[in-house]
Amino acid sequence: MLEPSEVVDLFFNHLPVKTFQPGEVIFRQGEKGNCMFALMSGEVELRKDDQVVETIHQHDVFGEGALVQPEHNRCTTAIALTECEIAELNRERFLFLLQETPLFSLEIVRSLSSRLRKVKQKLLK
Repeated sequence: MLEPSEVVDLFFNHLPVKTFQPGEVIFRQGEKGNCMFALMSGEVELRKDDQVVETIHQHDVFGEGALVQPEHNRCTTAIALTECEIAELNRERFLFLLQETPLFSLEIVRSLSSRLRKVKQKLLK
């Protein structure tokens, strides 16, 4: 199994990277989403109704929920905690990678599962 950094490099390194400054909003809760993101460097905070849900760290992906939910709405607001370099993957490329690259699909599931576990552990404390 590849490390998260290797997966991000493999699937996202060729994509354009945007830089976000601390406090800058990447996307807002309720917006329509047509892309997902890979955090190349920095930290991003995900908030729901102004409450911190989780922090995304370097070499992880986020925002994929809007690509798989029927309404394509963002569930959270993503805010750069530090200066961030973020690669963006559009819906068409996302669907292509899911269909053509089992490793990509597995890594998306792994990322979601790991993040869900962290949220559950946080709730059970």
